[in-house]
Amino acid sequence: MRGTRVLLDVFVVAFQSGATAEEIVQQFPSVSLADVYLIIGHYLVHTAEIDAYLCRRQAEAVELQRTFEARFNPIGIRARLLARHVERDQ
Repeated sequence: MRGTRVLLDVFVVAFQSGATAEEIVQQFPSVSLADVYLIIGHYLVHTAEIDAYLCRRQAEAVELQRTFEARFNPIGIRARLLARHVERDQ
């Protein structure tokens, strides 16, 4: 949503999970109830387009995670970070 840090994905997932507009506003008080109703209405009119957009975003996120994990091996990261912390403190 423009002017907030709440992504469209969050509204759609909450709505798809059964949350009412009022419940969404309680979770994200920076968004007005009127705006949540507008978002839900827009989603209902453009469901196929928005679902395709969200699917693309999810695929991009998965690819980005693969890229990062290939570049920065996550296995043993906690142990490496703790070792650095200990070295720094000595």
